[in-house]
Amino acid sequence: MRNATRLPWWIAGATTLFHLLTAARGGIFRDELYYLACSDHLGLGYVDQPPLVGYTAWLARHLFGTSLLGLRFLPALAAGGTVALTAGMARRLGGGRFAVSLAAVLAAVAPVYVSIFSILSMNAFDVLLWAAAFFLLLRILEGGAPRDWLLFGLVAGLGLENKLSMGFLGAGVAAGLLLAREWQQFRLPWLWLGGALALLLFLPHCLWQAVHGWPAHEFMAHAMGSKNAPLSLFDTLRTWTLQMNPSAVPIVLAGLVFLLVRPAGKPYRALGWASLVITGLLLSQRSKPYYLSPLFTLLFAAGSVVAGHVTAPRRLGWIRAVLLVACTGVGLALTPRAKPLLPTEAYVAYAARLGLSTPAEENHEMGRLPQFFADRIGWRELAETVARVADSLTPEERQGLCVFGQNYGQAGAIDFYGPSLGLPKALSGHNSYFLWGPRGCRGDVVIVIDGDLEDLQEVFESAELATTYTCSDCMPYENDKPIWIARHLKRPMENLWPQVRHYN
Repeated sequence: MRNATRLPWWIAGATTLFHLLTAARGGIFRDELYYLACSDHLGLGYVDQPPLVGYTAWLARHLFGTSLLGLRFLPALAAGGTVALTAGMARRLGGGRFAVSLAAVLAAVAPVYVSIFSILSMNAFDVLLWAAAFFLLLRILEGGAPRDWLLFGLVAGLGLENKLSMGFLGAGVAAGLLLAREWQQFRLPWLWLGGALALLLFLPHCLWQAVHGWPAHEFMAHAMGSKNAPLSLFDTLRTWTLQMNPSAVPIVLAGLVFLLVRPAGKPYRALGWASLVITGLLLSQRSKPYYLSPLFTLLFAAGSVVAGHVTAPRRLGWIRAVLLVACTGVGLALTPRAKPLLPTEAYVAYAARLGLSTPAEENHEMGRLPQFFADRIGWRELAETVARVADSLTPEERQGLCVFGQNYGQAGAIDFYGPSLGLPKALSGHNSYFLWGPRGCRGDVVIVIDGDLEDLQEVFESAELATTYTCSDCMPYENDKPIWIARHLKRPMENLWPQVRHYN
């Protein structure tokens, strides 16, 4: 028994260690630049996410610094925590040593988790909080203390302050309890108190959204309407298969059957229904496939228990070894697709030999690297290019210099690398950068990253091309971008600023 309880901790520790040792592979990710910028503007929310990620980024850079290892230390801990919780769920569902080990392995090597836990983002903590919520729900449904609904409400409330998709879990659980006829849960006050606690924790962000005109609604409408690529059901299922690990698919399906049909899963029937409801909601929302990934922990645990029961006879012990080796081997083979562990040329050759591709999740032209890799390339070089343009200006022009980026990646790169290069904080109309305003910029001299000459000539007295920034392996829409020097706004910046807003 002692070995059975220690093993998942070893796997969890190894998972955290892996992410720490590989944290510096690949450059800083576009969204990490944005979250660091958000950490300079702490408050009750942002246009495109609740506030917790800004506080997380603030904590990371103040505790560990802004090296890639420092920024990614907390996500690495979240990875180990997720593995431990998944194994704990398998144990709570009645799994023995093999089931607990298999569940931990599945959570450790799932390609989507290798990706998610490789950078600082709200997604890493979203997966962890969903796993914690599922663990508490299992304890409640098997007859634990009803007051655990308060702990669930605390986790759900933190989850909502981290990412709005925690709402899908709440809706799924409510529907699952109804469909499973868990009437006794609704008769007790603890469920309602837990829900009230979650809403109370989420209330500050709701108030912030109301005060700012509900920007999240506009952001999500643009994302679902034009940004997110429409995927067929087949493409979505294929993507989920690769994200969870193809060898895990039968285990996941067995876990769903266990929760919905098997007698041993009857106490947890509400979670089986919740899984179906959550999946249906995400399919109906034109969401990105990885939004379903927080559900995998529950299904990994349930499926591992089934695998443990099926292979319990001593003569079937070899199947257990095959399952562990297959899940581990396939997961490790797909790891270079999930995290940039290889040099670019080696990765391109590896991906071609592997012959696996997933459809683009956003409506962008793609290069030879997937977006998750390409969005780590070229940010320092962009800032250095802008700095060289700034160095070409006269001392008088540099006095009131401003830098404008078309998106939060460009602006975030200037904010992150710019101070050491003598550049001011950047301006942008993209998402929360719009709310941070023009930062006192008068518009006397503005270096503009990307944009059209005709548009600049409409608002500035003059505009000239300073240079062109090239970046062959970054996202194509960041390559071959003109860098302009625009001088003297024709009207006050305060009058122009509302026109630069774009939430997407």
